[in-house]
Amino acid sequence: MRLLAAALAVTLPAMAAQPVGPSSEPARAEARELLAFSVGLETSIGKGQVPVLAQSLADRFRKAGFPDADIHVVPYKETASLVVRYRGNGTGGRPIGFMAHMDVVAANRSDWKRDPFSLTEENGYFFGRGTLDIKSEIALITATMLRLKREGFVPTRDLVVIFSGDEETAQETIEDLAVHHRDLVDVEFALNGDGGGGALDDKTGKPTSYSLQGAEKYSVGFALTATNPGGHSSRPRPDNAIYDLATALKAIQGYGFPVKWNDWTLADLKAASETVGGETAQYLARFVANHGDTGAIDALSRDGAYVGKLRTTCVATMLQGGHAENALPQSATATINCRVFPGTKPSEVQETLQRLAGPSVSVTRKYEPIESDPSPLRPDVLAAVEKAAAVSVGQSVRVIPEQVAYATDGSVFRNHGIPTYGTEAIFTKDSEDFAHGLDERIPVASYYQGLVFWDSMIHSLASANR
Repeated sequence: MRLLAAALAVTLPAMAAQPVGPSSEPARAEARELLAFSVGLETSIGKGQVPVLAQSLADRFRKAGFPDADIHVVPYKETASLVVRYRGNGTGGRPIGFMAHMDVVAANRSDWKRDPFSLTEENGYFFGRGTLDIKSEIALITATMLRLKREGFVPTRDLVVIFSGDEETAQETIEDLAVHHRDLVDVEFALNGDGGGGALDDKTGKPTSYSLQGAEKYSVGFALTATNPGGHSSRPRPDNAIYDLATALKAIQGYGFPVKWNDWTLADLKAASETVGGETAQYLARFVANHGDTGAIDALSRDGAYVGKLRTTCVATMLQGGHAENALPQSATATINCRVFPGTKPSEVQETLQRLAGPSVSVTRKYEPIESDPSPLRPDVLAAVEKAAAVSVGQSVRVIPEQVAYATDGSVFRNHGIPTYGTEAIFTKDSEDFAHGLDERIPVASYYQGLVFWDSMIHSLASANR
C-alpha cells in the first residue's frame, strides 16, 4: 500500500503539471488533426461534403460538453451551416460571432503536385485545398473553443461559432442564417476568419504588419449590348453594332468615378504612405491630408495598387459579337465588372454607365449584388487585434485597418446590420498566397501561432481578467 501511495504521489503531480493552453502539445495536436480532417473532405460545390463536415464538427462540440440545445446544423439545399453557442455569464455584453466558411473552391487532383484533399506537411508548410482559404480558421476556431470548454473557461458573454457552407459560390447559407435564423446569430459584432490577416516579409519571413478588415467593396456585373439589323458585309452601314459597342467601351475606359474615402481607406493609405517610399509615398500622404488633391489623385489612379482604394472601378472583362465573317454584326455584347465603393448604389453605377454608353447601347445588370456598408472602427476590436497579433508572433506588429475589393460573408452580415471584422489568424508571405490556386499552403509555424491568436482575442473581448 505504501508503495502504491508513493507511486500515486509521483504520478498525480506529473499529470497536474501537464501543459495546457494554446501552445501546449495537446492543443497543437488537436488543431493539426482538425485541419487534416477538414482538408480531407472535398467540400467544393456539388460534392455534398459540407454537411458531413458540419455534423462531424457538431459531434466534437457535443463531446467537449456543449449541450445539444446550443449546437445547430442548419441544412440548406445540398450544403449546410453550423452554429454553436458557447454560453457566457452575461456580464460582458451581447454575444460575439466567430465566422468562417466550410466550403472551398474546386481543385483537380491531376493538376496538383500533391493530393489537394489530403493534408501534406513538407518543408515547413501545410499543403492542401483550404489550408489558407479557410479551413485553417475552421480548425483553429474549433480547436480553441473545444479546449477552452474542457478547461472550464466561462466567457463574460456568449461566443457564437458561425460556419457557413457556400461562401465560395452563392453565399446563400449566410443569408439564410441572417434572415431565417437570426435568433441563432444575433451578435453584437462578428470576427471573420475570412478577411484581414498578417503579412510576412518575402525575404526574411519576419512579421511586418497585420490587416484588420472592416469594409468591402461589392462586385456587380453589367452587360452592354448593341444591336443592329445587320446585312451583307459588302454593303457596310453607317451604324454597326461592334463599332457602337467599341465607342461605348472607350467612353467607359476614359471615365473616373468620383473619389471617395472612409476611416478604413484613410488609415490604410496613411500606413502605406509611411512604408512604400518614393513618389508614391508623397502622393499617398498628400491625398490623406487633402482628399481633393487632383495631382495626387491622378498619380494614384494610374497605380493598380491604389486606384481601387480611391473610387468605384469598372472594367471590360468579356466580349462577344457578330455571327459570320461575311455578315454585318447583328449584335455585340461586352461584360463590365464593377467593384463598387461602399455607400454607392448599383443603380447609380448603372445610370453612369448608360450615360457614357449612349442611346445605341443598352446597359443591363447581370445580377443583384450584396451591398455592404463599412463597419464602425471599434477601439476594443482594434486593441484586441493589436494584442493578439503581437502575442501570436512574439513581437509587436503594426495593425492596419483596410477596405478590400473582394467579397466575403462579412458583406452579408454588414448588410443585415451586424458589424463584421476580418481577423484571420494566419501570417503569410504575399508571394505564397495561393488561395484558390495550385498547391495552396500555409506556414506550419503560423498555423500553430493561430491558436495563440484566437485565444488572445477571446480573452481580450470576453474574459473577466482582460
